[in-house]
Amino acid sequence: MATKIRPLNDRVLVKPLEAKETVKGGIIIPDSAKEKPQEGKIVAVGPGKALDDGSLSKMSVKKGDTVIYSKYAGTEIKIDDQEHLLMREDDILGIVE
Repeated sequence: MATKIRPLNDRVLVKPLEAKETVKGGIIIPDSAKEKPQEGKIVAVGPGKALDDGSLSKMSVKKGDTVIYSKYAGTEIKIDDQEHLLMREDDILGIVE
């Protein structure tokens, strides 16, 4: 059974992309030496941040976008045995086009 999560406010649910295992020289990097990926695909998006006047600010990202985010952004959670990050939209640095 698939678990569904709906982020609240200006939060997004991101599935990190797999870190590359080899470098240009062909050296294979073991899992313990890999850096955390800073790129992922957005799985779910919240409705937006509530403004002082009660309206919601529009989210600048949408489901399916590939994004780059801060190195230590978000909270790591496991959904159906897969790692995900739940983070604020502010932690996203850019959208990969």
